[in-house]
Amino acid sequence: MSNTIPKHIAFIMDGNRRWARAHKFRLLRGHNSGAERIETIVEAAAKKKIPFVTFWAFSTENWNREKDEVAMLMKVFRSVLSGQMANRLIKNGVKLQVIGNFTKFPKDIVEGLEKLMAASRDNKRITATIAINYGGREEILKAVREVVKLSRVSRVLYEDTLASFLYTKDLPDPDMIVRTGGEQRLSGFLPWQAVYSELYFTDTYWPDFDEKEFEKALEEFNRRQRRFGK
Repeated sequence: MSNTIPKHIAFIMDGNRRWARAHKFRLLRGHNSGAERIETIVEAAAKKKIPFVTFWAFSTENWNREKDEVAMLMKVFRSVLSGQMANRLIKNGVKLQVIGNFTKFPKDIVEGLEKLMAASRDNKRITATIAINYGGREEILKAVREVVKLSRVSRVLYEDTLASFLYTKDLPDPDMIVRTGGEQRLSGFLPWQAVYSELYFTDTYWPDFDEKEFEKALEEFNRRQRRFGK
């Protein structure tokens, strides 16, 4: 087994609601516990010298949930923005950035996210990206529309051209995508970028995905043989 450190790991943070129900907690506690878990994993990745981590926090389909739950999720975002976790991450050298059409969120949340990105812009220890109002098909459609709008399409459209218009244009493709909560699908997460990602599915709910579970994922990554079609 090799001891390769992935450059980029992306997480589908699933299971917050089921974790709350299993413990007979309110759903809000499940979502808050899931948000808090991000800090644990960012720090664990930084210790391993992994330069990039990405977390899917809100999909374009999440707007279809019950209005009360959507409002609850907005409350969680506001709690994170006004709490100490984000400040600790920035203080510890984490560069925070957001991908997705997050400008559709309430104005105060958008402003809070922009403030965090600006405050952490020069940090270099690790880059933590939060995908908010993100959908893979929406991302690709947006990129194609922008390419067409700028008249950069000739008879041949190259991969690099399209990739330069994706939300992730400044990120390497993920070496590994981790989905917690037992489901075994990507649900539209990073479809363009995931073509050679190692996929790791675990039954562990996201609020329980701690450093030990993270180590299990890295151990599995090192058991894989990555050939990239060769």
